[in-house]
Amino acid sequence: QVQVAESGGGSVQPGGSLKLSCRGPENPLSRRYMAWFRQAPGKEREGVVGFDNDGRTDYAEYLRGRFIASRDAASNTFFLQMNNLKPEDTGMYFCAADPEPKYASTWAQKERYTFWGQGTRVTVSS
Repeated sequence: QVQVAESGGGSVQPGGSLKLSCRGPENPLSRRYMAWFRQAPGKEREGVVGFDNDGRTDYAEYLRGRFIASRDAASNTFFLQMNNLKPEDTGMYFCAADPEPKYASTWAQKERYTFWGQGTRVTVSS
């Protein structure tokens, strides 16, 4: 059973926008905290934004403002609106979920997540 599933990736020119979607685990106890990570070719997977079940959002500060997270609780879907995309935003974007709460100092640590999606590819190129 797939616990986490992403969609919405694609190719876009610099300055464009994309909106990614992530459907989290059905069991709310399994998605106490959800997050988006990304991995550029040849680089480590890094945290983009995290979303606590109570609504608190943690951003990678250098992406705050361009990337906006939101959630539709009714459909158990977590969104990532990406604006003014740059070539360096190219990579695989992964959604993750975990039963344990996260904090400002821990949400971006990928090893703390139990459930991962397969990823969706984002390419920003002219």
